[in-house]
Amino acid sequence: MKRIRCPKCDEPITFDDKLYQPGRTLVFECPACRKEFKIRLAGGKETPPADQPERTPYGYVTVVENAFHYKQTVPLYEGENVFGRYVRGTKANAALKTTDPSVDTTHCIITVRLNRTGEPVFTLRDAPSNTGTFLMGHLLGDREQARIDEGDIITIGATTLIFKRNLDD
Repeated sequence: MKRIRCPKCDEPITFDDKLYQPGRTLVFECPACRKEFKIRLAGGKETPPADQPERTPYGYVTVVENAFHYKQTVPLYEGENVFGRYVRGTKANAALKTTDPSVDTTHCIITVRLNRTGEPVFTLRDAPSNTGTFLMGHLLGDREQARIDEGDIITIGATTLIFKRNLDD
């Protein structure tokens, strides 16, 4: 079951997404305000262009569902993963679909680097943002970086992120 919100009145609407094919566009009418709107179901796995090899995620960040957004899982790739609120033309390559006004459009950065043995090392820093980035309740300073490990909790605005190395955990 999926839950969406009306773009006009924010009324939650629940539907069974397994009844529809991936990539299909659905039209809804809000029962509260009668607004009609469309959503497109996520398609299957997209194939990268032939000139770009498929990238392997080294970890994941799960966005905890709250009043501003639904649960999301964002893969972390080698290099800088810039987190922020999704807006058209955003520079964040790990943009979150949220209505949380306390999340900046570029809020924090998780950098993934491989050490000498090929193991990924994850570091977190503020982008800088207006409301700050918290790791396990500790506010990161302007130029401070911190390593993150399995299960660490990152807070940006009113949004909680949980770091995982594997999606299965």
